[in-house]
This record gives sequence, structure tokens and C-alpha cells, in this order.
Amino acid sequence: MKILSGDFNAKVGREHIFKPTTGNESLHEISNDNGVRGVNFATSKNLTVKSTMFPHRNIRKFTWTSPDGKIHNQIDHILIDRRRHSSVLDVRSFRAADCDTDHYLVVENVRESLAVSKQTTHRVHMERFNVKKVNEVEGKEQYRVEISNRFAALEHLDTEVDVNKAWETIRENIKMSAKESLGYYKPKKHKPWFDEGCTKLLDQRKQAKLQCLQDPSELSGDNLNNIRRETSRHFRNKKREYLKDKIDELAMNSKNKNITDLHRGINDFKRGYQPSSNLVKDENGDLLADSHNILNRWRNYFSQLLNVHRVSDVRHTEIHTAGLLIPDPTPFEVESAIAKLKQYKSPGCDQIPAELIQAGSKILYVQRTTSNYFYLA
Repeated sequence: MKILSGDFNAKVGREHIFKPTTGNESLHEISNDNGVRGVNFATSKNLTVKSTMFPHRNIRKFTWTSPDGKIHNQIDHILIDRRRHSSVLDVRSFRAADCDTDHYLVVENVRESLAVSKQTTHRVHMERFNVKKVNEVEGKEQYRVEISNRFAALEHLDTEVDVNKAWETIRENIKMSAKESLGYYKPKKHKPWFDEGCTKLLDQRKQAKLQCLQDPSELSGDNLNNIRRETSRHFRNKKREYLKDKIDELAMNSKNKNITDLHRGINDFKRGYQPSSNLVKDENGDLLADSHNILNRWRNYFSQLLNVHRVSDVRHTEIHTAGLLIPDPTPFEVESAIAKLKQYKSPGCDQIPAELIQAGSKILYVQRTTSNYFYLA
């Protein structure tokens, strides 16, 4: 389904020659130059102008109002593929939607029957612990006390117990300790500077706009303009304060040699908000949205990436296997392995980041027996 929508700056009229493409419910009688060009474009691409095909009152048709509030035009349109034009149920503008602009919101109702294959995949929601508290003295000490109390019950753990059951016990104790002392990570907002004061000003501006629509007098217009200016000024000041605090935070991280947080803050400024997307590109650079095509693309990519040896090379390659008897790791080896864990990495299926193991390392490998070293490893 191809849908083209936006500000065309085109008045589409009700000329008889344009009716197959535009219908007979436009706000304007005669098309302007941009309107004729828009209709010709729609005809050449086998599209229809659905925004001028539904009967509504005039206040539901116009999409733009002049600054003096006396001129109303329908210049925002929605075009759709002629084959799917029956999927559009209604198109109208909503004046009450407040975006502080001279254009009104145009809403399209679309209904489409799609054939979707039933999939039994289940998405696993993983909650992340707030590992930033581990870097703080108070949070780290609280976590150590919590994990020490929980592991005190494992002092007399049977050394002959199954290794998987022992690891499940240790894993659950680590997760419960982190939950009680650190809590979960709260995702940051897109606009952290947007607080309750901004919300109240937005509500006031919305009420003033509704009042101006219901009573378009000079007094209500002046009131709306005053609230608009106050809201814009407040937003600018809040954003400037937020940017100043972020710059001071970056300077403090640079001074304290906190390189990780410094680079994270710089990347937030450079990249800004980036919505998550599952789309990938094929060999030609075109986007793929279908799950089957995406899966094939990843399969081909990894097959080309990993199959770097020829078949003849693989056949003559000698494979060295480890010995059958491997001694248990010593306490020093476990301690060294924990110290070498990389931080700021996503946890695996056990949902335990490396920071939690390193923060409780003294409890995890000092108070345990040799068998428990093996369980932890």
C-alpha cells in the first residue's frame, strides 16, 4: 500500500474533469496551479486524492488558517494507490489537536485485511539492573551487605550437589540481592527537561486554543498569543538549563577521567534520539521490512562472513582437542577471571551483568569452598 501525505500547498478544486481522481467534496471550487500539478502527478502514478472524497462540514475540511484567522484553505492532502483506495474509510482534519502551528492535524482511517502467518514466537522481556549504583560507595556497600546475608545460608552447601542446581541457587541469590539493593534501570526520557511545569503550560495553551476556536474574538486571540509566547519562552529556558547541566557533567567526567560516561554523553549529543528499527538493507541498499526476507538476508550475510575457508582447506585442517582430564580452577584463577570481566556489556540469558559479579567478588570467591568456585565459573 503506497500512501503519500503532507503539505502540498495545493488547492484541489471540484472540476468535472478531475472527479475520477479527486471526488466532489473539496473545500475549493477551482484548483490553483499546485492543485493541477498535484492531480496530474496522482494520475500519472495511478493514485487518488482521498482527502477530497468524503463529505464533511467545511470546518472539518480546511487544513490551514492564515495568521489573521480569516482565510481557510485545504492544502494538506492524502494520496493512496488506486488499487487500495477502498481501504480508506475517512479523512478529516482535527482543529483541537495542539501542535502550535498554523496547520491542522489531518487524520486518515484505514482498514486493511492482511494475510499473516501464525507464529508461536514469544518475546522475552528482560529487566536491567541499575548497575550505576554499584559505582557509588553507598550503593556498592548496600549490595555487598545484601549479597553477604543471602550467601551466608550457602556456607554449608553440599559439595556433591549437581552443578546446574548449585549455579541456579547462586544466580537467584545474586539477582535477588541486586533487586533489593540496586533496583531496576529506568529508561531515560526523550526530553528529560520536560517536567510538570511544561505539562501545565501545554494544558493552558490547549485550553486557550479551544476557547479561541469556540469564540474567535480578538480577546481570545490575544490570550492565545500571550500563552504561546510564555510557553515557548519557558521551553527554551528549560532546555538551556538542561544543556548547561549536561555540559557541566561532561566537563566533570572529563576531569575525573570517567571515559565511559564521557563518551556516552557525547554520543547522545551527536546522535540525538534514534528510534529502534528492525529493518535491514539488502545487497543493493534497499530496505527490507518482511521478516522472511530479513531472515534470508542475515543468513546470506553470515554465510559469506563465516565461510572464509575453502572446502579443501577445511579438510586438511588439524583439530586439536583438549585433554579428557581437566583440573578444577583454583581460587586464584577464579579471582583473575572475575577481575578480567568486561564492564558495560549486555548480560546473557542469566541476566547478570559483569558489574554485579565484580562488586560482590569478595563474597563470591573468598567465603566459598573449592567446589563453589567451580559452580561460579
